[in-house]
Amino acid sequence: MRTFTLIWFGQLVSAIGSRMTFFALTLWAWEATGSATALALVGLFFQLPQIPTTLFAGIIVDRFNRKTLMLLGDATTAIATLIIGGLYLTQQLAIWHLYLVAMLAGGFSQIQSLAYQASLSLLVPQQQYTRAASMGAIVHYGSQIFAPALAGMLYPVIQLSGIVSIDLVTFAIAFITLLLAPMPQPSPTQSPSEHWTRQLTFGWRHLWQQPQLKALLLFTLLFVFAHDLGSALYQPMILARTGGSAQALASVSAAAGVGGVVGAVIVSLWGGPKRRVVGLLAGYMGAGLSKLVFGLGRSLPVWVPAQVCSSLNFPLLGSCRSALWMAQVAPDIQGRVFAANSLVTQVASILATGLAGPLADRLFEPAMMSNSGLANWLSPLFGSGAGAGMAVLYTACSAALLLLGISGFFVPSLRAKVKQL
Repeated sequence: MRTFTLIWFGQLVSAIGSRMTFFALTLWAWEATGSATALALVGLFFQLPQIPTTLFAGIIVDRFNRKTLMLLGDATTAIATLIIGGLYLTQQLAIWHLYLVAMLAGGFSQIQSLAYQASLSLLVPQQQYTRAASMGAIVHYGSQIFAPALAGMLYPVIQLSGIVSIDLVTFAIAFITLLLAPMPQPSPTQSPSEHWTRQLTFGWRHLWQQPQLKALLLFTLLFVFAHDLGSALYQPMILARTGGSAQALASVSAAAGVGGVVGAVIVSLWGGPKRRVVGLLAGYMGAGLSKLVFGLGRSLPVWVPAQVCSSLNFPLLGSCRSALWMAQVAPDIQGRVFAANSLVTQVASILATGLAGPLADRLFEPAMMSNSGLANWLSPLFGSGAGAGMAVLYTACSAALLLLGISGFFVPSLRAKVKQL
């Protein structure tokens, strides 16, 4: 675990800096537009280039040095951050600049993420797969604790340019630790003479031969769609219901980080459940129930504990899902198989993110501010002011997550997988 821990530490530091920049950009974009669609489109443009990139990323990761690919991804992210900082300093930053930079970073980040995922099974022993994946969750949620608090405190003083400078320093730390860490490479099994179409479809053909993994992929697809549709509304819903309060958004984001870190630490010390599919489905249900309470809430006393409880589940479900895939797929083909898996979930995520803003701005928000039957029926639960429509849609997505977790125990192919894994 020594090499993995070195890389993990660098990623943790860098994630804090990156999330500080993202938080500051969210505040800047909301001040500039006040639109849920504008904020959702940043995520959409980050995801759009990942689809064509993923088609070839699996072949690239299985053929080239994975450490070099990760370093290239880090360098591209740093360049994108520099562009944002330069535009802001020259007072030329506009919302469409964020879309372009998001597209640049999105494409390279997909290759970097896939190279990292495909390297885990070579960095840690199989019995540590769940633990390593949960430590990865600490990176994600740990940054949610510190980054919003730091960015919310520093943004009024040093503005976006200062936040970007901190991000660049943290990037340098991650780059150096990755550069120093030895990373094993699997022996390549791709034949250079194999037709490119067969290489592109290898991951799909491998998945098609595994009925139980196909069922897991389907459930992941449905989970990602429902989750990301609600997640795209999370920040604008809070800002709308609190009059644009950065402190409220930072508090809820920090609560998510606390729950995620606690959950990740528990899974890391525990090692995860013996039956990983049970842990996956239990995580779905726990996250859905907590998010349902969050959507019904209208203030921090409800949002904060609900967000903590929600985030507790994601290290469990995420680490169990990652461990299932790593245990079932050989290291030398993980790039192509994981790319096929990633492509399906990316399409679901992009569709969900693209639908979220227009559904909120054009349908649910106006409906909950009118005298329609829907507003009269739902206003006792959600209110009728700004953000009420987004809360209705968010709650519906949360209920879908809960139902998805419950239904998994009644699917024959997943029941078989429960008995095995």
